Amino acid sequence: MLDGIMDDYLRRIGATRPERADLEGLRHLMERHLLTVPFENLGYHLGEEVFMDERVLQKIVRDHRGGGCFEVNPALSFLLTSLGYEVDILPGWVHRPGGVLGPFLGHLALRVKADGEDWLVDVGFGRNSRAPLNLASREVQHDPHGDYQLHDVSDGVIDVHLGGKPLYRVADRPVTIDDFAPALWWYRTSPDSSFLQGLFCSMRTPDGLVTVKGNKQVSTVAGEERTKFTLDSEAEALEAYKKFFGISLDRLPDEPAGGVTAGVRTD
Repeated sequence: MLDGIMDDYLRRIGATRPERADLEGLRHLMERHLLTVPFENLGYHLGEEVFMDERVLQKIVRDHRGGGCFEVNPALSFLLTSLGYEVDILPGWVHRPGGVLGPFLGHLALRVKADGEDWLVDVGFGRNSRAPLNLASREVQHDPHGDYQLHDVSDGVIDVHLGGKPLYRVADRPVTIDDFAPALWWYRTSPDSSFLQGLFCSMRTPDGLVTVKGNKQVSTVAGEERTKFTLDSEAEALEAYKKFFGISLDRLPDEPAGGVTAGVRTD
């Protein structure tokens, strides 16, 4: 069963099956994933179940949807493992505005071995890199999305910086997907959850980014050009999800009380 859906997964992201589980193939798969699978929390506002196990493949592959880090990174891990890569799940913390560090297990990233080295792979963060980051390097790593650099915090704990500012922290000590169950419950139920406070769907493009927030606002970045416009009706919003992300919805997600600017940063 998994072999069949993995072939569909490759077609879903427009990727070529790598001949070997090497770095070149990993870079290709990560880039294709980021350019085709949205970072979104629509399911949190549609009353959908959120799965981290193999059931998430139905959503990503068959339903042509995206998700947060607890969904898209496990899904990618299943694909990479099926292609022969060694993959571990890493726990993390998110750096929040004001210098506040979020709770442990608040983020899920991947460690992937390729060409004899360990690489940080993350397709479930709004400002993640497009290419894998070398976990052994502390030099600036240039990427289409900016300049990233890893900093040691303590033994096996690493901060990921973009443009000199911290994004999130990972512990280079593998855990299991099941370890994230309490964190997922918190994100799905707590009034303080950023995934409940905001409604967003965002995806990288070859030269920028497109985002829909709160069913009301579309913003795009294409090189140096930035545009923003308002969606004035339910029909326009449904069409925007279809046009920009290939997502077909029967109804709009419920808008959170926080408005279109609340929630996770996707820029």
